[in-house]
Amino acid sequence: MNLLTLENINKTYSEKVLLKDVSLGINSGDKIGLIGVNGAGKSTFLKILTGREEFFEGTVVKGKNIRIEYLSQNPEFKAEATVLEQIFRGDTPEMKLIMEYENLLENINSGIMDEKSNDKLIKLQEKIDTMNLWDLESDAKSILTKLGINDFNAKMGKLSGGQKKRVFLASALITPCELLVLDEPTNHLDAESIEWLEEYLNSRKGALLMITHDRYFLDRVANKILELDRGSMYSYEGNYSDFLEKKAERIQIETANEEKRKKLIIKELKWVKRGAKARTTKQKARLQRFDELVNKEYIEVKSDIEMPFIGRRLGKKIIELNNISKSFSNKNLINDFSYIFLRDDRIGIIGKNGMGKTTLINIIQGLIKQDSGDIEIGDTVKIGAFTQDSIDMNIDMRAIDYIKEGGERIPTDEGNDITASQLAERFLFDGTMQYTPIGKLSGGERRRLQLLRVLMEAPNVLILDEPTNDLDIETLKILEDFLDEFIGVVLVVSHDRYFLDRICHKVFSYEGNGNIKEYLGNYSDFLITKEIEKDKQKELNLITKKSSSDSKKEYVKKKDERPKFTFKEQKEYEEIHSVIEKIEDNIVAIDKKMEKNFSNYGLLNELTTEKESLEELLLEKYERLEYLEDKAEKIEKYRN
Repeated sequence: MNLLTLENINKTYSEKVLLKDVSLGINSGDKIGLIGVNGAGKSTFLKILTGREEFFEGTVVKGKNIRIEYLSQNPEFKAEATVLEQIFRGDTPEMKLIMEYENLLENINSGIMDEKSNDKLIKLQEKIDTMNLWDLESDAKSILTKLGINDFNAKMGKLSGGQKKRVFLASALITPCELLVLDEPTNHLDAESIEWLEEYLNSRKGALLMITHDRYFLDRVANKILELDRGSMYSYEGNYSDFLEKKAERIQIETANEEKRKKLIIKELKWVKRGAKARTTKQKARLQRFDELVNKEYIEVKSDIEMPFIGRRLGKKIIELNNISKSFSNKNLINDFSYIFLRDDRIGIIGKNGMGKTTLINIIQGLIKQDSGDIEIGDTVKIGAFTQDSIDMNIDMRAIDYIKEGGERIPTDEGNDITASQLAERFLFDGTMQYTPIGKLSGGERRRLQLLRVLMEAPNVLILDEPTNDLDIETLKILEDFLDEFIGVVLVVSHDRYFLDRICHKVFSYEGNGNIKEYLGNYSDFLITKEIEKDKQKELNLITKKSSSDSKKEYVKKKDERPKFTFKEQKEYEEIHSVIEKIEDNIVAIDKKMEKNFSNYGLLNELTTEKESLEELLLEKYERLEYLEDKAEKIEKYRN
């Protein structure tokens, strides 16, 4: 069933075209991911679709009795409202009824009541019974708990920015509607909450339209991708992986068409230069075709700008953390943590919100002092940090001038320099945008600008605190490519599983009570290792239980039962070949670096250490593969 239709929507901002003849139909089973670079007009499109912003041309037709719930990036709230009051603040009859009931119940519990209060309470309860809304209240509390909000009576004004975002998300999820529209729903959620949200949205009835930079999220939830690119909207059936394949095909076709156009222009230009005059109808038509070819609007295919390895010299000693501990208000955030950083370390820091991830990187930067332990930083270390903190920017300053405050140029391993303008161009700031005042840039474009300024400082230790929260997918892909070529240490705090998989070779996991554990491999490797650890612990617990009881016969019987994979083993068996392939690719990449830096003995030593660690991990995976294949063979034999 069609819920909403947009036809030939046009919208400009100042002189920038945001939407150009955009048409779209949304049906009841659609789960749509909207992507595009920051400043492309994604949020503007959502506001137009939900009736919150005007447009210049076109029509929006909403089906009869179709309810739309919209989660913006900055919803309004009352500081004195409780979490539950904010949840049920909606305008739907269901929300108003629940809110009235909650307010009356709170007054009665506080002793604020009269003779009519109990009668009114009974009537409200009867209405809630009739409309079958009791589940709505319990669902709201359940969703809040899943998102890490446990105090339902906390005042909104007392919550952190991330906690407010989670309350707003819960409110949108609980509101009855046919079309749910979410603008960056995964921001400020930890990995566990994001996985829960994936399951919730997959099981939810009704249509979904969302803006998100989380590529795994798009892969697991979306069944259609919309890409907003320089005013034009492109639609792709399938998830994010399908989108990548189909976009590559589209670009290939557009590139071929542009080559044909250029050849035709050259051919017609030769004819014009021969002095052709529009004397006949045929000649007039040919001249007209030449003008159309020259002036024809076409989509410029963006090409990657190749750059050599980037970074300043890094000495043998980088950063050494020795028995670091830190607590706040009797809460242990870091407990006796030690680590010696190696050149080319790519480390992801993961854990639930509030566990102390940002505290660790602040200690490394010297912004806060540890309670015990010491930090040694090498003389050549230059730390650059891209943080979540909001930064005051001079809105009258040109973008390129702001970038140059970080530095005019940065060195490469080839002895050349990259200018601020060249790096800006690589990060999607073309010549015109570089000379645009900051005040005319979108919020996402300003964050990209702040990142560029940090990179222009030419750090050799780069700290990124939740970089994916405010950067679009295209910028993230460029940043990932940049980090591939970056010479130095990269330390990332992130809940973006795709980004962690793409960048990291090690993971620091907050295990609780301030304990930080190091894992080799990327985020997916970490998950597999954790599952193996759980399975081993279960086996150990089972053996301990069996040995302490007289149930040996039962244990033998269980061992003789039909062989089968557990759910986790099945998942591991399906993924282990790709995991092994990734590790082997990393080893090949290190071999290439070793060949390139054969005369740099310090770097060679570090690369050798890293290679040995990866080879050890690879051996573990092969042993695990052997076990799984052996079990698969037994399962197959049993079936036959």
